[in-house]
Amino acid sequence: MAVKERKFVKANARQETKVEVTPRTKEERRQKATGKRIAAFVFWILALACEVSFILTLNKTLYIEKNMLYWQLGFLIVDAILVIVGAQFWKRANDVDPASEENKLKFFLWNQMGLIAAAVCLAPLVILLITNKDLDKKTKNILLPVAAAALVIAGLFSWDWNPMSEEEMTQTITEYSGDTVYYTRFGKSYHLNPDCQALQNSSIVFEGTIQEALDAGRHDPCDFCVKQ
Repeated sequence: MAVKERKFVKANARQETKVEVTPRTKEERRQKATGKRIAAFVFWILALACEVSFILTLNKTLYIEKNMLYWQLGFLIVDAILVIVGAQFWKRANDVDPASEENKLKFFLWNQMGLIAAAVCLAPLVILLITNKDLDKKTKNILLPVAAAALVIAGLFSWDWNPMSEEEMTQTITEYSGDTVYYTRFGKSYHLNPDCQALQNSSIVFEGTIQEALDAGRHDPCDFCVKQ
């Protein structure tokens, strides 16, 4: 089977040679992640605003004379989108500044803030639609499935399926300090071998330090590379 022609791109354009990488301090990681965390909360606050707007239109406190149903559908969809975008910023912040696994409950809650935001911003709307007896049947039959679907989709996209702990990050960086690793735009793993069979069909391969791979959300070593 022919190997696809690949282009190797340095993750950091300034990186010309291998460098010894030491784990960042907790303060350095927190500073690097702060902007992403702020962005996450901004999106979640906007999602809450959509939730409140939906509720106000539902009880007619906010009355829109024309196309009320379309406005309500819009608030639901935009609410879900804002929750998901906020969750992606939060997950990227956790890639840079992961929580310690010392406290299991705190570790879980910190990593699943996106899921919590989805529950806060969308679950009340589903409950409200189910319990609202004044809403006409046609409107409820349209809004309820959309709200339920928005909640499920936002929850799935907001869940952090493979969070890394602070301890795991420190161990990984120490183990591969000085090595060049490789990863792709959509892959979830980092590779130790540039000729790994899992990279052969990728037209663009990023190369950089293990710190850069972890910052990009590539937490898992490639199984093929590990076996080799």
